[in-house]
Amino acid sequence: MAGGREIKTKIKSVQNTRKVTRALEMVSASKIRKAQERMNASRPYARAMKQMIGHLAQANSEYQHPYLVERKEIGRVGYIVVSSDRGLAGGLNNNLFRKAVGEMRQWQQQGAEIDMVTIGQKASAFFRRIKVDMLASVTHLGDVPHLDQLVGVIKVMLDAYESGKVDRVYLVYNDFVNTMTQRAAFDQLLPLAAGEQLETRHDWDYLYEPDAEAVLEHVLTRYIESLVYQAVLENVASEHAARMVAMKAASDNASKLIETLNLAYNKSRQAAITQEISEIVGGAAAV
Repeated sequence: MAGGREIKTKIKSVQNTRKVTRALEMVSASKIRKAQERMNASRPYARAMKQMIGHLAQANSEYQHPYLVERKEIGRVGYIVVSSDRGLAGGLNNNLFRKAVGEMRQWQQQGAEIDMVTIGQKASAFFRRIKVDMLASVTHLGDVPHLDQLVGVIKVMLDAYESGKVDRVYLVYNDFVNTMTQRAAFDQLLPLAAGEQLETRHDWDYLYEPDAEAVLEHVLTRYIESLVYQAVLENVASEHAARMVAMKAASDNASKLIETLNLAYNKSRQAAITQEISEIVGGAAAV
């Protein structure tokens, strides 16, 4: 059994760790409410864009934008992977990466190659270690991400799709269900016409000014940017929720460990006192 001094040192160390985990838990609990507010505030815009794009996809009959055309052969697949910049969020990022790698291997088994754009430090560090072509990355978005931080990496993938280098694009992120549940989401981003996310209601065409090509180019690009931005907000809320749960579990485990160490310390102290009494009694009997 370890000595009393060693046990006291361990207790102090675990107590310091518990202070850190409790602080992180409270910080995440505070931030998750603001993250949920931003996420919920952007959802109506995303739904309105989704409805409008569905109308355009159904109504337009004269001009087909490249984003709406399904390609017969898939030779190269692009992924936009959204992750957090910081750790201590349980298995949030690892679960997402594991499922993403599984999806990529299925495409590679079919002969397709993989291109990657990452959002977040964790995704950038992870996918640089595996055999995929990293086209672009952006990190350190903070707790309040802005769309202008994402435009560059989104454009890189859109340019690759328009030039024919990529035949299909997927958006991978953590979807916020509730505080206790976050699921890995894989949404088909391009082509839009093949995705089930489009809502179609009309079969008539619009009058475009100046022309259909210019209008669709602008609107579809804004739509894709809104999808990626919404995914980033969902991922931020998921990160804070996962970190809050993970830090609460760590604090609870630290409390249990402190109780165990206190019990061991008391036993060690009792054993030392008993030994001292035995030595005194033995010495007195010898005299």
